[in-house]
Amino acid sequence: MVSSIKYRWETLSGGLLLTCVIAAAATFLSEHYGAPAMLFALLIGMAFHFLVDDPKFAAGLEFSAKTLLRIGVGLLGLRLTVGDVESVGLGAVAATGGFVLATLGCGAALSFLFGRRLAFGLLAGGSVAICGASAALAISSVLPLRPDREQDTLFVVIGVTALSTLAMIAYPVLFQSLGLSDVESGFLIGATIHDVAQVVGAGYSVGDEAGVIATFIKMVRVALLPVVMIVVMLSFRGAQSQKVSLPWFLVMFIALAILTNTGAIPQPVNDAFATFSGWCLVIAISGLGVKTSLAAIFKVKPSYGMILVAETLFLLVLALAFVCVIGL
Repeated sequence: MVSSIKYRWETLSGGLLLTCVIAAAATFLSEHYGAPAMLFALLIGMAFHFLVDDPKFAAGLEFSAKTLLRIGVGLLGLRLTVGDVESVGLGAVAATGGFVLATLGCGAALSFLFGRRLAFGLLAGGSVAICGASAALAISSVLPLRPDREQDTLFVVIGVTALSTLAMIAYPVLFQSLGLSDVESGFLIGATIHDVAQVVGAGYSVGDEAGVIATFIKMVRVALLPVVMIVVMLSFRGAQSQKVSLPWFLVMFIALAILTNTGAIPQPVNDAFATFSGWCLVIAISGLGVKTSLAAIFKVKPSYGMILVAETLFLLVLALAFVCVIGL
């Protein structure tokens, strides 16, 4: 047992310590210069990309960017109050589900328009609509097997990760320039950015309230992943059978949100976990930055890239139209 823990620590320590140092530097710069810590963490992390394939750092970077991210997102449930949900409204939650289905349909339509197969359209549309790279991998697992399926999935993963990273930087600036409130910005960030990590980063770069609401709306989208997977499976009779379930961090987020709103968790404990969650997220974004390759981003095929960009803009315009015309 002790030897196993020691081996695990030795495997993770290099990358984990690197991301912790980057997170600490990002927090320091944020406190002294006023810019978002998440943005500093991403940019500083990208400067250390040359370490991503080093065996001393690889496992720790993976742990930071994935496991710590999911723990941090799950713990954000402690910050979600009934007031936050009411400020967004059930109509906005229902609209989020509509955005997901519309984007999936947009992906299918664009695949025919650009001469691609329906499978690619659903793969790309689902990844943009739900949660980026994670959704792409999940949807790919229930698509019919083809020789080029792995390559298609790889391109989608690279493309949505690149677009999500750009959106994390650009969307908060765009929404604030439009004069939108923190609640509206949080809703739009959660409803439009692809990956969970970038949603959290962009939301908290606007403010704490925007960060919580963005995460809540993003969890609504993530909760629809099993539904989308079932739709994809039914679209292809030859698709492989695959168990469909909710991600554990989503279940954790919901459970903690319920507990904190019943008053079952003492406020000091809640505050301590909220602080821990914040550090988990900054460390996770640091790891994501180290893993982000600008060279890989520019390798995306133009036709694939156009489909992903068109879907991303479709989702953005749809969500903006909802906020500006109907309102929250």
